[in-house]
Amino acid sequence: MDYISAQEAAKKWGVSERRVQKLCEENRIPGVIRFNRMWLIPKDAEKPVDGRTKKKKGGKDE
Repeated sequence: MDYISAQEAAKKWGVSERRVQKLCEENRIPGVIRFNRMWLIPKDAEKPVDGRTKKKKGGKDE
């Protein structure tokens, strides 16, 4: 299996590297591996849904 770094995942998903690290710490990315101080994320992993925000009723998100 191929892996990418947190920095590469951040660029791919359009979020900060710190956000990716936090997702890894919270086990929100399946197949993630901690190698010393570096997170290895499966290359085909999808960005987890952001649970910090809610969809607005009557908005475009419905």
